[in-house]
Amino acid sequence: MLAEQYPYAHAELDFRNPFELLVATVLSAQTTDVRVNQVTPVLFARYPDARSLSEANLTDIEEIIRPTGFFRAKAKSLHTLSQRIVDEFDGVVPGTLAELVTLPGVGRKTANVVLGNAFGVPGITVDTHFGRLAKRFGWTASDDPVVVERDVMELFEPRDWTMLSHRVVFHGRRVCLARRPACGACAVATLCPSFGEGETDPAKAQKLLRFELAPGKEALHAEMLANTDNAAAIRQRTESDAAGVSP
Repeated sequence: MLAEQYPYAHAELDFRNPFELLVATVLSAQTTDVRVNQVTPVLFARYPDARSLSEANLTDIEEIIRPTGFFRAKAKSLHTLSQRIVDEFDGVVPGTLAELVTLPGVGRKTANVVLGNAFGVPGITVDTHFGRLAKRFGWTASDDPVVVERDVMELFEPRDWTMLSHRVVFHGRRVCLARRPACGACAVATLCPSFGEGETDPAKAQKLLRFELAPGKEALHAEMLANTDNAAAIRQRTESDAAGVSP
């Protein structure tokens, strides 16, 4: 049912190659993808690959990524991460989980994001949204991301793991919100063991929806449904419009 609700689900971090996705995912900690997408064009214009970023002045990196928060720690991670990629992987982002998690600032979540979206290797990405919904759906009883990942992997075929991650995260950001889920406007309400934790009145729940599902965004939602292959470009356009910049 989530596949029907979100046929346009995709990675909401903008990237053109594995290195850009890796960097963007590291930057996404404790901030929004929208904020990261506003910062990375400047960062990659100046430092387009691991070698250039490894040779960058740390204070320059900090200044560029400052809006993402925790910028000193993130800058240090990106700098040392890039150095490690250059020194140990000849400047190329490795394509295995075992190798990716050896990089500074890269855990299983980040590694699975990169593998699933840049290398086509199936994986479950357990971020805060996925972890929350996995418990609400009854897929797991654990708060441990590694356990959640293992539990969900046992329920679905590997070929579905990456898109499942996108769809669950989309649902968590738009409908099944952390503090007040919109139960009355949820497409999977009849199957959800946690129905009733949030607002069950359909009219009130509708007002809680976010992004393209929010009231007043019907045209945007229709456009994304009609152009699923171009959903990322449509999202980028709307983010640029909201920020008042050219896409």
